[in-house]
Amino acid sequence: MAIKPSRRETTHERIVEVAARALRRNGYAGVGVADVMKQAGLTHGGFYAHFPSRDALLAEALVQAGRDSTALMGRRISQRQARGQSALRALVESYLSDTHLRGIEAGCVVAALGSEMHRQTPELLGPSAERVRALIAMVQQALPAHGTQQQAMVIASTMVGALQLARTLGDNVQGNALLTATRNALLTQYDTA
Repeated sequence: MAIKPSRRETTHERIVEVAARALRRNGYAGVGVADVMKQAGLTHGGFYAHFPSRDALLAEALVQAGRDSTALMGRRISQRQARGQSALRALVESYLSDTHLRGIEAGCVVAALGSEMHRQTPELLGPSAERVRALIAMVQQALPAHGTQQQAMVIASTMVGALQLARTLGDNVQGNALLTATRNALLTQYDTA
C-alpha cells in the first residue's frame, strides 16, 4: 500500500516542479523565489519553510528537471525503438528533433543551462556535473556494443551544442537545418546497427 504524501510534501514537490520549468526556460539567474512561489500558488513567505536558500531550491529543481527530461526522452526513444530504430538512432533523432528545439521547458536541462552550469555556486556544481554525466551515460548505453565512453562524450557534446545553436537560430529553416545536418553526421559516423 502506497503512503499518501503529506500536504507539505505535495507543496514542496509543486514548488520544485515550477522551479524546474522556470530553470530551463529562464536560466539560473532568471529563477526568482517570489515568481516561483507565485506560480506555485503560494506566498513568498512560505519559501523558507521548504528550502534553506535559493540555491537549495535550484539544486532540487535541477535534479527534478533532469529526471523529467530523462523520462520524456526515454519514452520517445522507446517509441522509436518499437518501430525498429536502433537505440542510438532513436536517441539522436529524439534529441535533435524539432519538438526538442521548441520544448525548452521540458527538454534537456544540460542543453538549456550548459553554458551557465560552470559559473554556479558549489551547491549547484555537483548536481550540474551529475546531469552531464547522466547524459553521457545515456548516450553510451545507446551505442552499439563496441561503443566507447569517449564516443559517448563526443556524441553528447555534439548534440547539446547543436541544440543550443539551433535554439539560437530559432525554430525556423536555419535551426532545423542545423539539427538535420548534425543528426545525419552523427548517425553516419556512429550508427552501425
